[in-house]
Amino acid sequence: MITSLSIKNYALIDDIRMDFKDGLTIITGETGAGKSILLGALALVLGKRADLNSMKDASKKCVIEAEFAIKKFNLQPIFEENDLDYDAQTIIRREILPSGKSRAFVNDTPVTVAQLQALGPYLVDIHSQHETLSLAQEQYQLQVIDTLAQNTSLKSIYVQKLKEYRATANTLETTKIQKSEASKELDYNTFLFTELEEAGLEHIDQEALEERYEMLSHAEEIQETLSKTIQLLSDEQIGTLETAKEARSALSQLKNYGSVYQTLWERLNSVIIELDDLLEETEQITTSVEADPNELLQVNEKLQTLHKLQQKHQVATVSELLAIKNTLETSINDTNTLDARIEALEKEVNGLEKEVTAVGNDIHSSREQVIPKLQEKLEVILAKLGLPHARFDFKLSATEHFRETGTDTLELLFTANKGTTKGPIKKVASGGEMSRIMLAVKAVLAQYQTLPTLIFDEIDTGVSGEIAHKMAEIMDGMSRGMQLVSITHLPQIASKGAQHIKVYKKDVDQVTETRLKTLSQEERIVEIAQMIGGKNVTDSALAHAKELLN
Repeated sequence: MITSLSIKNYALIDDIRMDFKDGLTIITGETGAGKSILLGALALVLGKRADLNSMKDASKKCVIEAEFAIKKFNLQPIFEENDLDYDAQTIIRREILPSGKSRAFVNDTPVTVAQLQALGPYLVDIHSQHETLSLAQEQYQLQVIDTLAQNTSLKSIYVQKLKEYRATANTLETTKIQKSEASKELDYNTFLFTELEEAGLEHIDQEALEERYEMLSHAEEIQETLSKTIQLLSDEQIGTLETAKEARSALSQLKNYGSVYQTLWERLNSVIIELDDLLEETEQITTSVEADPNELLQVNEKLQTLHKLQQKHQVATVSELLAIKNTLETSINDTNTLDARIEALEKEVNGLEKEVTAVGNDIHSSREQVIPKLQEKLEVILAKLGLPHARFDFKLSATEHFRETGTDTLELLFTANKGTTKGPIKKVASGGEMSRIMLAVKAVLAQYQTLPTLIFDEIDTGVSGEIAHKMAEIMDGMSRGMQLVSITHLPQIASKGAQHIKVYKKDVDQVTETRLKTLSQEERIVEIAQMIGGKNVTDSALAHAKELLN
């Protein structure tokens, strides 16, 4: 339950603080006094988006702080789930800075607005006049039924299974599209891969192949030149090698005349050794050079094939062609495995579909079981509220479609009068009837929900007289098991409060401010008398007020 709410620099509020008690708290005040401002401030604490325009003085910080006593409501798992620090006496603070930035704290630990929004529904249920319209919405109607059916766990499983089903179905669809696109390229990729495979790229040394081609293409010229080189080196008359040997023989006679002659002889001897080696290698090469038209043709074909592939794939080396070949092979293999992948995904989707359907069926069955009980409870309460002939018809139908709320559709039909055909509640129920129906719904839900605080914002709109008395009695009964706050204009309801807070305006230094006051018993009598007969309080109104309070 909420134990206190302090507000600084918000709307028409400069600095106020409210302390709340158990049971029923009544908030009254003239229209425009600022009752809705209190709810707006509390909504900020519970995660509503901040607005710089809501600040009373834009040059100062706006601070709203609420304290909650939550020891008996088993909310620790909710705190842990949202990574929040739990305390039995939890304080939530919201700050709006002059810069427009907003900050939030739970037990003095900074938190995000999303974390506040996740926690808020477990602390306070604010029923505004706008929420009455939700009675006509299928989602809210199903939510009420699920509360009675205690479907929280089943719905959690359903939502998780539905999420898995949709994600897997999307993956299947994506894989099928991938397969369709890949199939279009499969034949071409296979052709390219086969072409590269048949080229035998792994066994090709392009540089050596090109050298071999040059040798075979110029075999006769090479042989002729090498033969001439051999002759020039080894001819007995003019051969370079023979001449060098004669010079070496001549120098050998001078070796003992000094080191310089010894060096000349050694250098020449080295040249002769190198020439000998050169001659021997040239003779060996000459024997290996042989014109071979068939081999030349084969080498030429290999090179032509290689050059065409390189030109086709816009690369310059064999290694690049091999990389392309590997890529093509991977693509082909991936395409060929897509069928197996699709088959596996289809089995998974079918399995998940059955699981979602099974949980949806369980939810449907539990809803069917509690609808008669809900219908009876609502009709009993409405009879007390002056609608003895009110009747509901919850038309729950199972579908084959997976919806966020389950596999059901729901149409809520209603009539307030005997012998009248039921129709959609949003079309046949008046404003006063909608208010009474919503109170009945909240009264039933209070028996099944463990909610710390429930706030009614003029849920009594459109009712008066004896019906107002009955609404007050129902609220009084609800407040015995929970904290209930009611903003009201009806004296019958105001008289039931264990605590009565008045909201009023006051001009301070020519500036209008919203103020709050917790009324004493005597002040309550006057306030309720004014609610009965206006500002000019009569003895009759005072007597009526005392009678209501007693």
